[in-house]
Amino acid sequence: MLKQIASVLVLLLYAFFVNAQSPNSLTAQEKKEGWKLLFNGKDVSGWHSYGAKGIGSAWIVEQGALKLNVPQRAGNKAPNGGDIVSEEPITGDFEFKAEWKVSPLANSGIFFFVKEAAQYKNMHDTGLELQVLDDKIYEGAAENKHRAGDFFGVANARIREINPVGEWNSVVFSVRKKKLTVTLNGFVVQEHDLNGADWKQRVAGSGLKNAPIAQGVFTGLLGLQDWGSTVWYRNLKLRKL
Repeated sequence: MLKQIASVLVLLLYAFFVNAQSPNSLTAQEKKEGWKLLFNGKDVSGWHSYGAKGIGSAWIVEQGALKLNVPQRAGNKAPNGGDIVSEEPITGDFEFKAEWKVSPLANSGIFFFVKEAAQYKNMHDTGLELQVLDDKIYEGAAENKHRAGDFFGVANARIREINPVGEWNSVVFSVRKKKLTVTLNGFVVQEHDLNGADWKQRVAGSGLKNAPIAQGVFTGLLGLQDWGSTVWYRNLKLRKL
């Protein structure tokens, strides 16, 4: 009897590992649905520094993750780091998903609708930032729009359900018929009508008032922020709807 139970357990474990999806890969269903990998888990191809060619050496690939490697924080930019953008443009309706994790007191962000142009010196002058953060940075501080899951300076997350430092968080960002939705770890944290007065007022009152999205332009590039601390990204995927 014990041998039979052991055999069943071995088969179950085998099935689990065979069917488990490897990081930075697409399932047959994802391929059918039109998903595209933005990071292959092996190198930094498909990405470059914002407003420049190549990519800073602080961006490395480690155990299947795109890592901004900052052993000792120094200011708001890592030595040989810098913000990076994907070479895959966003046009029309789309869905994006990714996983991220942070080191203690780390700060970063995923940017959407980024425009690389001379009038935008910094990526945060043009792109909408979804905060990636260790919320302990603001422990005890008044509520603000700077915590994980917030659109920086634009909108608070509806709820805050962030996994502990060192654990992966899963985010899905979609735009369908001018409706923007963000889920974080399975919870809907942002919902906005991009044609609505509330959204337009929020953007007009933010640091993005001169950015293309303030004029209703929702196209551009995806970006990952260097804010001088170690952060990891993986399973970066995009599909056009």
